[in-house]
Order: sequence, then C-alpha cells, then structure tokens
Amino acid sequence: MRRHAVRVRRDPRPEAGVIALLVAVAALLVCLIAGVGLPAGQTHRAAARYPVTKVALRTARGALSALVAAPDERGGVPEYSRDDFGAAWQDTDLIGCDTRNDILMRDLRPAARDGPDSCVVTRGVLVDPYTDERMAFERGAGSSKVQIDHVVALADAWRAGAWRWEPVRRVQFANDPENLLAVAGYANQAKGAATADEWLPPNKGYACVYAIKQITVKYRYALSVSTSERAALVSALNGCVIGSPR
Repeated sequence: MRRHAVRVRRDPRPEAGVIALLVAVAALLVCLIAGVGLPAGQTHRAAARYPVTKVALRTARGALSALVAAPDERGGVPEYSRDDFGAAWQDTDLIGCDTRNDILMRDLRPAARDGPDSCVVTRGVLVDPYTDERMAFERGAGSSKVQIDHVVALADAWRAGAWRWEPVRRVQFANDPENLLAVAGYANQAKGAATADEWLPPNKGYACVYAIKQITVKYRYALSVSTSERAALVSALNGCVIGSPR
C-alpha cells in the first residue's frame, strides 16, 4: 500500500508570536540603552560610579526640605527673557577670562589653550556626565558638540524667584561656576529649561550628583521648587551611593 505524503503548506508570513517577541526585545534594548527600567542592582552599580559623602547627602536632604514650595499657579511672573540675565559668558570673577572658557578649562581633560597667556580653550576631551559619552572638543564649526549647561536652567530660576532679583544678582547666577557644567550639546538641548521632575540625565548613575547640584544651587539662591520637582529630587537622593568622590 502506498502512503501518500501529506504536504503542509507553511504560512510565508512570520508568526504573530515571533513578531511580538522581536518587538519586546527591541523595546528592552532601547530601555537599557536609555537606562530606563534598570533592575535595582544595576541602578545601584551605576550610581556607585558617582559616590557622595554622608555629609553631602545629609546636607542636600536638609537643604531640600528647607526650599520654599512654589505656588501651583505662578500668576504675576513676568515673561522670561535670556537678556534679563545679562550678556552671555561674562568675566564676573575679574580674572580676565570669560565664564565659558573657565568651565571648559575646568571640565575638559586634558584642555589646551590658544597660548600660554590666552583664555581661549581650543581643544580637549570631555567625558559628559549626562550621557557618559567621551567626546573630543575642538574650537570651530563643530564646537557646539560640547555646550555649557546651567544645571538650574535660567528660565526655571526666573520662574522660581529670580524675576524679583536685581540685575547684578541675575548676572552672578548666570555665571556661577557651581551651576555650570560642560556637557554634550544634544543632551543640553534635550534638557532645555526642564526641572528635575521633567528631565534627569540619561546617565542614570549621575542622577544623585545632579540632584545634589540642583538642590545646592536652589538653596543658595533661595529659589522655590514645585511639589512634583521636590518628589523627583527626593527620589534621586534615595538612589545615592555613599563613598569617597573620585
């Protein structure tokens, strides 16, 4: 007796389950690259790269609790303008170099100037704390790859109380080295004028240090925080790892 083979036709389309699996894997990779949804252990290890002292953490918690709560509605606040903080990158410390070059000289490793008596930083290497990306800086058409960020954005400071200040204090704030960081230009643009509840560094391990910097600046200048902003800063502090800063 001859047996007739049964030919099974395969659906040329990928099975729905396979597609779903591929989509899930792709989504997971995106999250891991961005640092979103990392397991607690991985988040802790990331933060351990940026340890803070017990004193720094305790001081930040105390300062955060002392910050004035911003009203839910900020009626009466004049419209923000960058011009209200003076011309960009002044020589407020009167050492002969503008603030931008001061920060580049501080944050680029190594950094080179145009000459022994020049303030102009011409090249260097930045390890961006916001993205953990290593990038070369060279003065010229491509220098916007590295930008100077106001940790507490000027527009945020304006809404949080700077609109009441005298012009000289606003200029001081805009050029305060403690509120300035050299960072990747695209990260700076992504942040914009966002507060901590709206944006934190993609480099999740740096969130603790970033929060401490924001709190320190807002406390020093008596700036307010919103309820959601305070909650985001508390959450970032809860992820801090105690150790000796590098």
